[in-house]
Amino acid sequence: MAGFSVEAIDGSGKRVRVDVEAGSANEAITKIKGKGYRPVNVKERAAVLPGAAPGALGERKSQAGPTAVPGAAAMAAAAGPAAKKAKKGFYIGRVRHKQLTQFTQQLSVLLDAGLPVVRSLKILSNQMKPSLLKNVATEVAEDVETGSSLSEALGKHPKTFDKLYVNMVKAGEAGGVLDVILQRLSAFMERMEALRRKIIGASIYPVVVIAIAIAVVLAIMTFIVPRFEEVFRSVNVAMPPMTVFLMGVSTFVKSFWFVILGAPFVLWFLIKAWGRTKGGRMTIDKMKLHAPVVGPIIKKSVIARFCRTLGTLLQSGVPILEALNIVKNATGNEVVAVAIQKVHDSIREGESIAEPLAQSGVFDDIVINMIDVGEETGELDKMLLKIADNFDAEVDAAVSALMSILEPMLIVGLGFTVGFIVVALFLPLISLLQGIGTQGR
Repeated sequence: MAGFSVEAIDGSGKRVRVDVEAGSANEAITKIKGKGYRPVNVKERAAVLPGAAPGALGERKSQAGPTAVPGAAAMAAAAGPAAKKAKKGFYIGRVRHKQLTQFTQQLSVLLDAGLPVVRSLKILSNQMKPSLLKNVATEVAEDVETGSSLSEALGKHPKTFDKLYVNMVKAGEAGGVLDVILQRLSAFMERMEALRRKIIGASIYPVVVIAIAIAVVLAIMTFIVPRFEEVFRSVNVAMPPMTVFLMGVSTFVKSFWFVILGAPFVLWFLIKAWGRTKGGRMTIDKMKLHAPVVGPIIKKSVIARFCRTLGTLLQSGVPILEALNIVKNATGNEVVAVAIQKVHDSIREGESIAEPLAQSGVFDDIVINMIDVGEETGELDKMLLKIADNFDAEVDAAVSALMSILEPMLIVGLGFTVGFIVVALFLPLISLLQGIGTQGR
């Protein structure tokens, strides 16, 4: 019978290490649960504690630290038959949001079932196809196995696990409710992913229509209109102003088509470069919030993200000042980030949240009042999540309404453009036919 050192959470929420004699890692976990502990990690000790009775809990119990030495048998029990070290490929880019959400859901299920963190991570990494996330999960498992906490191991991969993710896991470890926190985190990520998919899905149709319309118009201006111009000039027919304008546009398009195609990319690059400066980013974000038609949707989306992120962090036990620092970088809008910084400073000085938010001019009165009520009743986290649910629904409705208006507008715009080209080309033809009829008389 082997000796195991089990890292667990006791009834007061403190992380402790308990030694136990058992025939396997699973048996050790069962015994620890029977004593009222919540196992987090299990490792085989290098030697059996002297004087310990088989199957009994040892007397040694201390605050957990990275001092245990993992044994080969415990590694095999933790990872199962697939514990062979996988070869890591080289991958560039970022882990897809959908893939990370699925990973978080599966990890929460495994931990809720009572499996240790290391074994859960190894199970997930072994079942993944070769990918960047597989490499990251393997490295995280190795770090946790050598004594790091899960939050510390995740924090070594900031491109995959952001501050929000790491701090929520840290709060879950501190409170001994890591599986619950991961469930909340996966639910949060699911909602954000659903909103992102809805916006992207709604924008596909207009983008495709606009791209096809531009391609068709450029083709007409480059190949069709010049042929008509040659005919009109050869018969010396008088061209009305509409036709003259169309011919001028056609000549410009034919001569500078590369400028027309390249200008959007150059403009996008310049805006991105300007957005990297503090003043430029502030100006662009202000313009987004006050843009016609899409401005209200962006504003509601930013408010929903702020409320859901802050509410989820507070519900998970993250201190409010630390939560505000995380949310400030997660809103994606500099105007809101400045308002959140003012809220942070206000709370640090013992004041309320609502007043600085009201001064920002971004948050509606109803949001300010609901947050104020949440502060007074001590249920700020629940109130923030209710606001987020409400604004998410409003964003969904606004996006659907915008798409229903945008589709006919695109059709009308395309019809007007084609109609203008047709009329401009046929007016000289009518004059030409009238001239031929007059000569025939």
